[in-house]
Amino acid sequence: MHLYIAEKPSLARAIAAALPGPHQKGQGWIRCGKGEDAATVSWCIGHLLEPAEPARYNPVWKKWRAEDLPLIPERWEVTPKDSVRQQLKVLESLIRQADTIVHAGDPDREGQLLVDEVLRYVGTQAPIQRLLINDLTPSAVAKAIRSTRDNREFRRLSHSALARQRADWLYGINLTRFYTLSYQQQGEQGVYSVGRVQTPVLGLVVERDNTIENFEPKPYFRIEGQFRAHEEGVDPKPFNARWLPDEQFQDYLDEENRLMDREVAERIAASVQDRPGTIVESRFRDRPEAPPLPLSLSALQIEAGRLFRMGAKDVLDTAQNLYERHQLITYPRSDCRYLPEEHFGQRQQVVQAISRVAPALASHCEQADFDRKSAAWNDKQVDAHHAIIPTNRPSPNGKLTQTEENIYGLISRFYLMQFAPDAIHREGRLTVRVADHRFRATETAILEPGWKNLELKLREQRQEPQKAPLPRLEKNEPVHCDAATVTERKTQPPQYFTDATLLSAMTNIARFVSDAELRKTLRETDGLGTEATRAAIIETLFKRDYLFREGRHIRATAKGKTLIEALPESVSKPDRTAVWEATLEGIRRGEDDPRKFLDTLTQEIRALTNRPQGKARPEPESEGAGPAIHCPKCRAPMVEREGKFGRFHACTRYPDCKGTRPIEDNAPADGTGQKPIPCPHCFSPLVRRKGKKGWFWGCSNFPGCRQTVDDDNGKPALGLRNNT
Repeated sequence: MHLYIAEKPSLARAIAAALPGPHQKGQGWIRCGKGEDAATVSWCIGHLLEPAEPARYNPVWKKWRAEDLPLIPERWEVTPKDSVRQQLKVLESLIRQADTIVHAGDPDREGQLLVDEVLRYVGTQAPIQRLLINDLTPSAVAKAIRSTRDNREFRRLSHSALARQRADWLYGINLTRFYTLSYQQQGEQGVYSVGRVQTPVLGLVVERDNTIENFEPKPYFRIEGQFRAHEEGVDPKPFNARWLPDEQFQDYLDEENRLMDREVAERIAASVQDRPGTIVESRFRDRPEAPPLPLSLSALQIEAGRLFRMGAKDVLDTAQNLYERHQLITYPRSDCRYLPEEHFGQRQQVVQAISRVAPALASHCEQADFDRKSAAWNDKQVDAHHAIIPTNRPSPNGKLTQTEENIYGLISRFYLMQFAPDAIHREGRLTVRVADHRFRATETAILEPGWKNLELKLREQRQEPQKAPLPRLEKNEPVHCDAATVTERKTQPPQYFTDATLLSAMTNIARFVSDAELRKTLRETDGLGTEATRAAIIETLFKRDYLFREGRHIRATAKGKTLIEALPESVSKPDRTAVWEATLEGIRRGEDDPRKFLDTLTQEIRALTNRPQGKARPEPESEGAGPAIHCPKCRAPMVEREGKFGRFHACTRYPDCKGTRPIEDNAPADGTGQKPIPCPHCFSPLVRRKGKKGWFWGCSNFPGCRQTVDDDNGKPALGLRNNT
């Protein structure tokens, strides 16, 4: 039996449609053709298997306990997902009957793992081919079926995906438990989720919010001179030029080279007022600008966020619908902005399809110059999948929604740009020297819009008044400074993140890294997350109450800020996470070893979970309020509860801790009315106890830790009583 395994039912239906009939449908499969040439098409429904829960490895790990951390499985396991167990049984039966198998997962890291893990789980000796489909139209699918490759060529991609999956398990399970337990000891409720990618993304938002909240505007000063040439036969038109900072004024400039001292600014203005000067640089040119490349998923999400204010997940869902249901665009989860050179031959059919599906673009389709071949067609830049472009399908499956029309139109515009002329910019620059100071004037204007006619503009975008063109003066031409003015301006804080700018930050993460060498390395990687996961990462942060929306802005909640404050920079900053993403890419290329990657990560997690539990959240103290009561067992804060025999104090960590104490008029003698003081050995809270020789302080982690401290008038003494 010849078996195709698709990633999802929609892909399976597209494969079956491209195979010869007759078609027979069964529970979880479609049989195509007759006799020896018959083939069966089945499918996964996303991941059918998931990494095993900690309790599967060790029953003790079911309960969240600090003493068990870190949790490091000796041998990795996966378990069937309950919601899709039936489809897994169907695939198990079919795989065991198959003579040849075709792996038809999506052409990316996750799609490779998704089918590979099922084949490994079931076990098969049948030869396996790999089918890569970027376009669901019947002709494209049929062509892909004729071009299968050996699945072993993609084993490194599978290793990369498996390393990513295990890294996420190790990092997420261990650090989430560690920080949740830390906060429970401080009386907080709920889970404090930490993730390899999601936490640095949260860190970006928290850092931006804090920068804005703590921002203090400062005045800076701009000096402008008005100049005019007076020589006979030279254009006498006046022009304005701005003062250029000089090294001699370095002490008065901020990090962005803005002049911060009014007195110095006034002095410079006075020194050039009504003085002669000379043109020391004259540069005028018409600069061609080639069209931008077709879109990748991140580029699509950023553009749609900017133009239509769509969230990253909404853009991905809409694009997925255009791909699967309507078959109007190619595979959307692509990180590539280039096209295979063979696609150039399909350009006329694709443009004709655009004019049918999006009539508003018909005039642009008619103007397309099919003899132009932009830099987008480049086989060397195309890997598993290519840029997102329209297919040659001339109509959708049903009416498109407004959102679908917007996304299809945007993708189509970037494709049509490849057949439009270059935009021509007229640029000019004059640099004037007056005494010891330099001033610069610039001119920019679009001479011929070319492909820019296809650009969508924001309606509310302010149209800046066009500058008058500069006089065409030559180098060494004498000029005169008629006036010099000083204008006070205020520094502005950065803007809060939006969907578009946060995606852009995740994609271009090198901008947020301080280490110069690391920044250089990261410019060549994909940034935080992948094309397929970035939208889900942002959505997860909203679901876990770390982020909230304020209009179109994305802000961090108090819970999100609290977590980031407690984390070490190596967890909350993007540096290390982005390096891991680069390592995963190295594994895919065969340059890095997945075992070494996981071993290094395991050592880092051991170091993180063995450190003191972060910066404790300050406890509110109200004036005149009585002392807080802490649990006699674990020293977490206590709350009053109503019981069978009246009110009592109960531990906030119930049911993990069942500590109670009666409500008393006086401060408790056992020290639980004081703020928790960490054990000097293991950092668990100390508890005041009474022994044969009087009061002393013992570790609440007893018998795991036997540290004791002498009592000094109801407080732990600095000297240690017993250190074991």
